[in-house]
Formats: sequence, structure tokens, C-alpha cells
Amino acid sequence: MPEAKKEGIMKLAELFPAAGRGVIATASAAGVVNTAVYARPHVIDDETLAWGMTDGRSYGNLKENPHASYLYMAPVSGFSGWRLNLELKEIEDGGDMLEKIRKSTMEIVGPEAGAMIRHVGYFRVTEVRPLI
Repeated sequence: MPEAKKEGIMKLAELFPAAGRGVIATASAAGVVNTAVYARPHVIDDETLAWGMTDGRSYGNLKENPHASYLYMAPVSGFSGWRLNLELKEIEDGGDMLEKIRKSTMEIVGPEAGAMIRHVGYFRVTEVRPLI
């Protein structure tokens, strides 16, 4: 359970204002690290976040190693945001959430980007820390 939640400071849904940006970091079983720009997550419940994923390196790494980190930069001047440690719960290759993420990606980024989303990764948030 995230530290912020344990302390009663804030809920996951309050951490990600619109227009912010994030980077997810994953590592293969051999420890080869990959970083990728990712959108704001979809908040599922008090400890679960979801992202749409392509068949890229992040997806491949998560199939080998379920641990990831997400750095979110809030849309303000200065340095405001969060660092989250994550553990993959499951990956879905179909369903309502995948369709919702594809549709949103098509509207915001474009049809080609939306068509590339093939999976939804669901993550348990294991730790939340301030950006700085």
C-alpha cells in the first residue's frame, strides 16, 4: 500500500493532475533497463493503476520482471510530482479497459498510436515518494 495512503495524506486519484507527464522504468531479468514516456495512469482503486502498453521493451521487460518505477511530473513550474514503485499484477490483452485506453490514445495522440496499444498492465503501487 502506498505510503501516502497509509498516512492518510492523499489518494492515488489526487496525484495525477491533467496535462502532467510521466516516465516508466522497467528492467529485464538480466537487469537491462528501459525508460519510456507514458501517459497519466488510469486509477483502478486505492492501490492499483493501469496503463496501455505496446509490444515494446517495457512490455517485454515486465513479462520477465514484474517491478517498475513511474516518475510523474505535474504540469506546474518548478519540480512537483511523484515517484512510484510498482509491481505488475496482471496484463490483459482485451476487454473494456483496453478499448477505453485505445480510444483515448487515438483522440489525444492519433489513430496510429491508438492502434499500437495491445495490452493493459495493472500495477500495485508499493511506494509513493515526492519527486524531490
